[in-house]
Amino acid sequence: MALRHKIDSNETSLFYAEEESLGVLPAVPVWIPLEPNEYDDFGGELTLLARNPINSSRQRKKGVITDLDASGGFQQDFTQTNFQDLLKGFMFANYREKPNAIVTEVTGTGYTVADASAFDDGMLILASGFEDPANNGLKLVTGTSGSPATSVLVAGLVAEASPPADAKIVVVGVQGDTADITVDMSGTYPKIISTEFDFEALGIIAGEWFFVGGDEIINRFDAAENNGFKRVYRVNGNEIEIDNSNEVMTADAGTGKNIYLIFGRVLKNELGALIIRRSYQIERQLGAPDTADLNALQAEYLVGAVANEFTMNIEQADKITADIAFVAIDNEQRTASQGIKAGTRVPLVETDAFNTSSDFSMLKLYIRQPGVYAATPLFAYLTELSLSINNNVTPNKAVAVLGAFDVSVGTFEVSGEATAYFTTIEAVQAVRRNADVGIYVAVSKANAGWVFDIPLLALGDAQNDVSQDEPITLPLSMEAGTAAKLNRETDYTLMWVFFDYLPTWSNPNNV
Repeated sequence: MALRHKIDSNETSLFYAEEESLGVLPAVPVWIPLEPNEYDDFGGELTLLARNPINSSRQRKKGVITDLDASGGFQQDFTQTNFQDLLKGFMFANYREKPNAIVTEVTGTGYTVADASAFDDGMLILASGFEDPANNGLKLVTGTSGSPATSVLVAGLVAEASPPADAKIVVVGVQGDTADITVDMSGTYPKIISTEFDFEALGIIAGEWFFVGGDEIINRFDAAENNGFKRVYRVNGNEIEIDNSNEVMTADAGTGKNIYLIFGRVLKNELGALIIRRSYQIERQLGAPDTADLNALQAEYLVGAVANEFTMNIEQADKITADIAFVAIDNEQRTASQGIKAGTRVPLVETDAFNTSSDFSMLKLYIRQPGVYAATPLFAYLTELSLSINNNVTPNKAVAVLGAFDVSVGTFEVSGEATAYFTTIEAVQAVRRNADVGIYVAVSKANAGWVFDIPLLALGDAQNDVSQDEPITLPLSMEAGTAAKLNRETDYTLMWVFFDYLPTWSNPNNV
């Protein structure tokens, strides 16, 4: 063996696998790669207690290890893909997904799937993972075939008898027939109405954000204010009532238009039986100590790791990043002779980082008022913004256990901080009177994106910062709570919506 004198940080790698139960991996774990920028206290911190008896030698005696606190944290850039799965752990929930399916064959007329019953005429699907480029991208479903239905019919495909194992299709929206999708302004809130589509059956829920309009003129309303991101207030069959829009909408019959409505997958903190505590094993590979066998890797693991803290960092002229931390029940090490744990290690999905200068479609901090769906922002611009989740996870200790045997989970807390450019004293007064406030952020890039929405929060601080030769700024603290007081159907604190597809013009900077 030719032992190395050192191992560089660039030789390390980070993976995680979801456990079957706390501390127990499934038979064949799937290890997903991560992209850490930096680490924070990763591993096990041992508590050493020295023996210090009263004695004439004035010396202590060898101590003993009495406790182990296993935890770990790291920061990585926030991309379209690298946090989607992990966020389920921090939100203690599953995604509410639109229909999707793995494709086993492509014919000249359709995608073959195990069950095509969830797909229907007029749906927009995004196909990905196919070898022939013609089979990837946004497609319009024209129907299904087979008995039972196993083929999703789409025009313009190229036959692939055996597509890659990860080739799939996912519903990302609908296209209305000519003049089928309209805007109704007869009530308190605007409504999107269709005679063709049942939005409840599509799984659209209160609080969900969606996008109106496609890249082609025929696929969006003539009035610009009727297009773009909208939030669902209530769904009733073929009607979507809207309680949040960047602009005041107008009635539109959709004459001559085949309107696109684009949907995403929804993740929110759930209630009751829908609350799911996940645990993970997090593997940090530490390189090979023997120059004669660089494939014999050593590693350390956080075992029974439960997602505890998440902080998204949004600062001017920067990348969007997130710091995350886990509380674990144990920390393990494996030597090069033992090797890393078995399982399937999937390749990293390469996606670009989001920048804070040109990848934002929307960012609004606003006062919530009954009947107002296009509120004026409290501040025109922010210099920085952070969003934090804290699950208040604590390890459970016991006699005869080094580490923890379980963890307890506390209150789901969502908070944040922001610094705004001061413009009017009314904004400061709104903080003082404890006004109902909401905030939402929409980011899009390369025909995909996401929205996070806190529908109800309270603001604090708000002490003007006045410095010579500088604009006045206003630091703000944010504490969120359930929005049930505003709409009983929105009994949650935080919602994410990830869009697998968005039109290019969803971000004004892309046009």
